[in-house]
Amino acid sequence: MEILLATFTTLFSVVNPFSAMPVFLTMTEDDTPAHRGSIALRACIYMIGVLAVSFFAGQYVLNFFGINIHHLRIAGGILLMRSAFDLLTPGGNRSKVSDATLDESRHKDDISFTPLAMPMLSGPGSMAVCIGLFTEKLSYIDMGMIVIGFALVALAAYTILMSSLRLTRFLGRPGMAALARIMGFITLAIGVNFLATAIAALFPGLSR
Repeated sequence: MEILLATFTTLFSVVNPFSAMPVFLTMTEDDTPAHRGSIALRACIYMIGVLAVSFFAGQYVLNFFGINIHHLRIAGGILLMRSAFDLLTPGGNRSKVSDATLDESRHKDDISFTPLAMPMLSGPGSMAVCIGLFTEKLSYIDMGMIVIGFALVALAAYTILMSSLRLTRFLGRPGMAALARIMGFITLAIGVNFLATAIAALFPGLSR
């Protein structure tokens, strides 16, 4: 249960489905509630797939390129800290996709995989976290708990996306900005933890 809880809390703050709400509402404003729900469901299923592939296959990709897991954690920590600073600055609840990508996506029949699942819900930061979760010490039960954690994050993301219209009206712009700063602060702490853990492993003399 500790692994399940740690996976959920870490990934949820990095995935930050609240940041996907404005894009989701904008790109589905002309859709029926049923179609909007179908898009959100497919996006969350795709997200589970992306996170699971990153978790199980990421270590092999790193080995192929000769990258140490601690190097990835340093890179992932820097990436998470950068994303966190974006959220902590005024107007920081920015979209993870460019305006050009959004304009292109408006002409797509299905936006569930791109840009919604990737990179909005499962971007480089969350993929780096998933790769960093994999260790040789994990048992099959531990791996199962981690995958269930992915599913719980996807369930939470689906619930938030489906409630995005009501949440946006309830929180308003000040509430969304405050929420972005809270998520940014948590993400910053996770990024610092990634960096500190990797540096301590690579330079054990510094931690003495």
